Amino acid sequence: MPFGLTNAPAAFMDLMNRVFRPFLDQFVVVFIDDILIYSKREEEHAQHLEIVLQTLRKHKLYAKLKKCDFWLNKVTFLGHIISGEGISPDPTKIQAIVDWKRPTTVT
Repeated sequence: MPFGLTNAPAAFMDLMNRVFRPFLDQFVVVFIDDILIYSKREEEHAQHLEIVLQTLRKHKLYAKLKKCDFWLNKVTFLGHIISGEGISPDPTKIQAIVDWKRPTTVT
């Protein structure tokens, strides 16, 4: 898609949702070009990872290896820390809000 088109992110997001529809909210979360694969057990995760990689290949979509992280127990995704313990806000995002200057005028 040519640079400068304002609907490019929406079009790509639509493509990714169609490609991963069978797996969304089962073991995959997709946001534009970020793909999160989650699993309860390692054996299950290996299967999920293989399914996602095969799906990308089938649709001629490619991931840059240096931008990929595999087998993480904790990950930062869309401003949240996700782990086996649960989901919490990213502390760096919270600190950025805490550090905002207080308004000095009403308007």
